Amino acid sequence: MPKQRSDNIDLLTVGHASYDITMSAPHHPDADEKLQAEALMLSGGGPAANAAITAARMGGRSAFLGYLGRDPFGQQHKQEFLSENVDISMLIEGKAPTPISQILAKADGSRSVVNYKKDTPWLSATEINWKALTDRPPRAILLDGHEPLLSHALIRWAKQQHIPTILDAGSVHQGTEALALQVNHLVASQRFACQYSHQNAPRQALAALTAKRANSARCHNDSIVITRGAAGLLWQRNGEEGELPAFPVKAIDSTGAGDAFHGAFALAIARNMAWPELLRTAAAAGAITCTRLGARPALPNSTAIEQLLN
Repeated sequence: MPKQRSDNIDLLTVGHASYDITMSAPHHPDADEKLQAEALMLSGGGPAANAAITAARMGGRSAFLGYLGRDPFGQQHKQEFLSENVDISMLIEGKAPTPISQILAKADGSRSVVNYKKDTPWLSATEINWKALTDRPPRAILLDGHEPLLSHALIRWAKQQHIPTILDAGSVHQGTEALALQVNHLVASQRFACQYSHQNAPRQALAALTAKRANSARCHNDSIVITRGAAGLLWQRNGEEGELPAFPVKAIDSTGAGDAFHGAFALAIARNMAWPELLRTAAAAGAITCTRLGARPALPNSTAIEQLLN
């Protein structure tokens, strides 16, 4: 096991960073319909990037490994990382454009997302700053599946170092499919769980995922969590199963709620938090994020989480 120093990184997040353009509207526009946006929010975004911000706001030492372009969107996002005290020693910058997400938040708290990535390539394992990684090895690693090539190398390294890994499986794509059977902790949306397991109901999906991971020689199945939005979550851990209801909040915009959940969950893993407290902390982080427009501005800090928990 790697020697842990007082200045070690608590959480390394790996994957997607984008720049978010969020507008709120009373409803989803019909074909050829024009709507007047009620509010506008501009900020950095992306699952792994937002998770790093969440962990930092909760008092953790977080670092981000992923890509940003050397364009105005990428530079603005980079400054946001720095202002939030996120370690960017493993950030990779290049000529390809920073991915852009156009987000439409509706009155019921739901949202639609269109992402533009163009020719931005997947990063390879050769682009990892291994010196920065080994100088301050993280206590946990969260991956969102958007950088599968370097993620495989990181998971192999983490297993050798006995560092727990967590997958944010929001949707089924090549990256999440490839990593779902390799990480210690699978934290999946209901959509991913049902599609990936070919089941119609979340409880059936949980059972199928448990069996699938148990039968994989590559998987150390520490836990599975299925998030269901306002319906709460289901979990499996060490042969036990359970559920947790969602915190009742007035949802304004659900963008980033999953990112906050995953960031808080992974930081709690790094801190060896007790399982019931871990789940409640992550659920509170996700719930708070739903109460404000935009993902990045709504990500909670430890004070907000403690207030909701108490």
